[in-house]
Amino acid sequence: MDFSLLVIAVCAVLALALVVVFLVYGRSEGTFKFDIGGSAPRAAGGSDESAEKTFSSRLVGLAVAVGGVFTVLLGRLWSMQLVSSDDYVQQAESNRTRTVYTSAPRGRILDRNGEEIVGNRPSLTVVAESSVLDDEVEMQLLANLLGMPCQAVRRKIQDSSEGAQSARTVCVDVSRRVVAFIGEHPALFPGVSVQQRTQRSYPYGTLAAHVVGYTGTLTSDQLKASQESSSGVTYRSGDVVGQTGVESRYESVLQGVRGETTVYVDSSGTVLEESTSIAPQSGSDLLLTLDLNVQKAAEESLEKVIMQMRDKGYPASSGSVVAVDCTNGEVIAMASYPTYSPNMFVGGIATADWDTLSSEDANYPLLNRVIAGQFPSGSTIKPLVTLGALKDGIIDLGSSWYCTGWWNWNGDQSSNVGMNCWWKSGHGAVDIASGLTYSCDVVYYEIGKGYWYSSIDEGIQANFRNFGLGSATGIDLAGEAEGRVPTAEWKWNYWSNVPDEQRSWQGGDNCNICIGQGDLLVTLMQMVDAYCAIANRGTVWRPHVMKSVKARTGDGSVIQYKPKADSTVEFSDSYYDVVKRGMSGVIYEEDAVQARHWTNLDVKVCGKTGTAQRNTDNPMGWFIAYAPADDPKYVIGANMDEVLSGATSAMYVVRDVFGAIYGQPDDYAVESTVADG
Repeated sequence: MDFSLLVIAVCAVLALALVVVFLVYGRSEGTFKFDIGGSAPRAAGGSDESAEKTFSSRLVGLAVAVGGVFTVLLGRLWSMQLVSSDDYVQQAESNRTRTVYTSAPRGRILDRNGEEIVGNRPSLTVVAESSVLDDEVEMQLLANLLGMPCQAVRRKIQDSSEGAQSARTVCVDVSRRVVAFIGEHPALFPGVSVQQRTQRSYPYGTLAAHVVGYTGTLTSDQLKASQESSSGVTYRSGDVVGQTGVESRYESVLQGVRGETTVYVDSSGTVLEESTSIAPQSGSDLLLTLDLNVQKAAEESLEKVIMQMRDKGYPASSGSVVAVDCTNGEVIAMASYPTYSPNMFVGGIATADWDTLSSEDANYPLLNRVIAGQFPSGSTIKPLVTLGALKDGIIDLGSSWYCTGWWNWNGDQSSNVGMNCWWKSGHGAVDIASGLTYSCDVVYYEIGKGYWYSSIDEGIQANFRNFGLGSATGIDLAGEAEGRVPTAEWKWNYWSNVPDEQRSWQGGDNCNICIGQGDLLVTLMQMVDAYCAIANRGTVWRPHVMKSVKARTGDGSVIQYKPKADSTVEFSDSYYDVVKRGMSGVIYEEDAVQARHWTNLDVKVCGKTGTAQRNTDNPMGWFIAYAPADDPKYVIGANMDEVLSGATSAMYVVRDVFGAIYGQPDDYAVESTVADG
């Protein structure tokens, strides 16, 4: 019989016995008594204080009191055993069981062809039970064996973030010598063992580091945010999560499901035996749009050209390159220099290493300059300005100019107040196409002046925003900058510490932003996106690096990225035609030295050089191009800081990436050229 039912039965019997006693002794006629003498019966009268009467009254009171107590006990027993029994069983069970968690391997990150960029590797990990803290000698021996300070070992074992009953991680990636020594001397290391876990692996080292990102231990802020989020991913303190790049953006895909083992423990928390166990489930594999071979070519070329610039005496401090399929927004390659190795973050990064990666002296290796670097665009902005000016009626298809190398607002060539064209000897007579080919600044000074006298309020800025400048492209990577399209209001507010006449928007500001200078700031990703619109004659696809999520079994996909057209930049075909002629001229007509690097490529290319002055001794070089010219498929852009020009730096990087895509490498060396703008 169930114990709870037995208790209830005993209580019922006791209660019944009390009722019987009450009925037998508590109902006598205590108010009268008989005189058995010879006389007739008579009432005693008054109160009866005999021993019999007193005993009976007390018995009744006792019965009532005890009955009340038993009623309360029975009610409470009923509640505990029948109504709330499940809750109490769970509480009792939780007091004698604990859950030990096992981390799950993260999903792999693959290129578009299934080549592994980020994977997992086995890691021999020394772990210790909490009881090791009580043995100073054992901790010191373990510290000596691992080559760690004893205090560091102590802190590792004190860390219970993986669970009170879970083994505490002391050291990862230990050598087999350490494993063998611990295995051969179990008496010296009670409570210490070696587990085989997994760590992130990078078979190609730094390749695509800024795209894939790195992982790290969950911070307290991230843990709090996850608890308040409805994402469906449940984290515990000590979990390893994506911190940047794809690792962070697609954390919910890559993060696996941790394993759980229920164990029985005694009152001191010592594990007695296992109860149930659920094996960990690895995360899903993520297929990127990157092409491993093109990515390699982009990174190798970027570093090579930077080193060549340094050999020529230019600082060439940093650079970036990105290649996009303009028909759907897929990013084929994305590289930023200087770079870093995600391996530095495996198992926790040293403070000294973090300080180096975050320092200005090292040119911020963690910064993805493609999406987060904000720079003046230089002359790569001119195709956008040309299309906008044609649409707004500032110029027409028959417009022409004469460049002497010097420009003045009033047309007075003898005035000392004015601006130079980058080609100070002058380009002579130019029209729209040749003005774009030779990147004649005078043409764009005139366009800026035309907007100044027009009735169109901030038409240049409106055109830039139409191409997506001044806002994020929406690429599926965190940390994207928005750039800046300066306006009169912005200038007035920004330059609050200068005289009012300098804070006001001037005609010269129009001229500056028309050549990609002044306060205009863009990202390389924004400019490549804008050139995708030119190549597509309007359609702008949102750039993305995710292609699909692979199924756990088989070769299929459970999620396929659906390309999204964000906007359409509408211009007349005749306007696109004249810009195309000008950009084709940049490749094949602007300079013979530049052209020879493109005539050895079978497909026809359209592009634009750019050189942007900054607050340094050397400018920033730009180059953006698309191909094939008649049926565009790829748009590639590159920039490089503190070099001579775009034509002598970034152009070579773009050519090398096209060479990797079409299998036709550039066989000419880096040479001096007069092309630029």
